[in-house]
Amino acid sequence: MSEAIHRVNHDIRQRRLNVLRVTDLTPRMRRVTLGGPELQGFISLGTDDHIKLLFAETAEQQQAIDARALNREGGERPIMREYTPRRIDLQANELDIDFVLHGDGPASTWAAQAAPGQTLDIAGPRASMVVPDIFDAYLLIGDETALPAIGRRLEALPAGRRVVAVIQVHDEQERQPLPSQAQVDVIWSVRRRDDLVATVEALPLPEGALYAWVALEKSLTREVKTLLISKGVAQDALKAAAYWRAEGSASDD
Repeated sequence: MSEAIHRVNHDIRQRRLNVLRVTDLTPRMRRVTLGGPELQGFISLGTDDHIKLLFAETAEQQQAIDARALNREGGERPIMREYTPRRIDLQANELDIDFVLHGDGPASTWAAQAAPGQTLDIAGPRASMVVPDIFDAYLLIGDETALPAIGRRLEALPAGRRVVAVIQVHDEQERQPLPSQAQVDVIWSVRRRDDLVATVEALPLPEGALYAWVALEKSLTREVKTLLISKGVAQDALKAAAYWRAEGSASDD
């Protein structure tokens, strides 16, 4: 096993899965449990892996999905959105995807009407970034869109690790249980940009070898990353990802 953060590439395969269950976790977060025989062989080694969900708004887009010809030249490609697998159980052939219900984008619109018996095509992940258990402490900073990755990492961490998680949510009703064997302190921040930045700025960094992970709106991710570097977080133990873009730039759903 590698004792450094490393990337593992995967063969990309398109899979058609069935909707098995739909569960509302909070007023704005819906879990869709997918399954079926095509899930066999699915690999996701990183807790923040992302897969592509495929949606069609036109007959031609649906034809591309049905033909499993996502990369063909010419024709209309389906709409794709990236999501983190929240839970994978290959013995039960189940995969959980958590959706934030907001706006009228293709992923939110689909999740709002999802019901058992429907199908959804997925592809990927293309690769996994594996973070081995070589750190004493973890600092996880994200918003609702990052909760699947944060929750999955917390569940994977062993006892004896310390975690500070700063999570920005729409309102108090969006808090979720986040089980972990690790020692976890969760700071919930209602969605106000200045509040989150001030919280991170005032936060003492956990002692020991630290891994920091940030996933927020694009400009906020950049601001928090800069702040953490100024606080002394090592750049080779810091991952910062833009999970979405604010209105006025290219939209992500």
